[in-house]
Amino acid sequence: MKGKDAIRSTMKFCDMVYRGYMSDLDDSELLRRPSEGCNHIAWQTGHLISSEVRLLESIAPGKAYKLPEEFVAAHAKDKADSDDASAFLGRDEYLALWDKVRAATLNAIDEMSEEDLDAESPEEFRGFCPTVGDVAILISTHPMMHAGQLVPLRRQLGKPVLF
Repeated sequence: MKGKDAIRSTMKFCDMVYRGYMSDLDDSELLRRPSEGCNHIAWQTGHLISSEVRLLESIAPGKAYKLPEEFVAAHAKDKADSDDASAFLGRDEYLALWDKVRAATLNAIDEMSEEDLDAESPEEFRGFCPTVGDVAILISTHPMMHAGQLVPLRRQLGKPVLF
């Protein structure tokens, strides 16, 4: 398996887990916080989508899916405490947007050579992602950093254990 294959495989696995956890949540449940101090799933999912676009743009300029500015603003860090339902999307809308963003990411990764993945990452990421490939791995694994917040919410809602 080559580096790009591992990145694609990781993306597929992390997508399966995150989307699995979201699969039976309704739109109102996306706005519930799993615990005090946690972000609700709508904000969190939008954050993942926005972050993927920003990270991809940093390593493959012009290749990322273009998000509406109001979407990016609604999912910015300073909006994490917002409970305004009108500022957020429904599950199906988030997942459709996720698919568009992920397709652009996969296309960009496909266009990169193995040498491109070894190139130095943008300076702002070098402390924790020294190469372009490391940033691609961050994009791949970022959903798993947040998936754990879906588990206690699912338990509170009486949803089945999935994984």
